[in-house]
Amino acid sequence: MATRTIKIHYDCARCPGYCCSYPRIELHEPDVERLAKHFDLDVETARRKFTRRYKADEGVEQIMRHRKDEIYGSICRFFDTKARRCTVYLARPDVCRQYPNGGKCGYYDFLKFERKHQDDPDFIPSA
Repeated sequence: MATRTIKIHYDCARCPGYCCSYPRIELHEPDVERLAKHFDLDVETARRKFTRRYKADEGVEQIMRHRKDEIYGSICRFFDTKARRCTVYLARPDVCRQYPNGGKCGYYDFLKFERKHQDDPDFIPSA
């Protein structure tokens, strides 16, 4: 059976970290274990430092802690707000690894459009 190759039509390096600003970045046990290993911590310490519990309609979720961000207001605690990059890229959660689940990112398409029409290659829409 042939595998399908998805052509990527976005460049995360040109984005200010929109997906990292999602208020609920869910982590599963393997994600917490990966972060614990990355920081040479035991799993419980990593869970306390990096996650918080969130009560959703579907049940209780374990989500990533956030920190303040001048562009989005709040962003993943592992996001470097100066360089606009993930600081734990190799240990990032599965949900981050899978984003945007295809070859296109709607935010990147929007950003490209705005940058072109604003004639500003670094334009970032403000909240």
